[in-house]
Amino acid sequence: MSSPVGGIHHRELWVPDVERAARQWGWLLTQLGYRDYQQWEYGRSWQCRDVYIVIEQSPAMRGLSHDRLRPGLNHLAFHAGAPTAVEAITTSAAEHGWTLMSADKHPHAGGEHTNAAYLVNDDGFEVELQAHDR
Repeated sequence: MSSPVGGIHHRELWVPDVERAARQWGWLLTQLGYRDYQQWEYGRSWQCRDVYIVIEQSPAMRGLSHDRLRPGLNHLAFHAGAPTAVEAITTSAAEHGWTLMSADKHPHAGGEHTNAAYLVNDDGFEVELQAHDR
């Protein structure tokens, strides 16, 4: 089965510490149904269906920090299953290097009709875990 033209093939995130990022991203992506895909000296990847996500500590990287408020990537948003699944991930997130953003508005930080968790990791990468309402 071929992937649709225009579909995302992979996403690559440059990180300042590949081992820390592998622990944090690996845990989260595994919770979302990704599986280990590739590993090399400066990087790791996880795959879900025909899309994979790469983290890499590239020798070509300039600077050591990601700022989601600057031009570039702001966040990755994932379909994360039922609200109970999103809550289970959110509850365990702090043990794995992720912090809940806007905790006082959770799970409706995106508005009263949303049900999502907004997490940020130690490197400043934000993810949105969107619950479905079925």
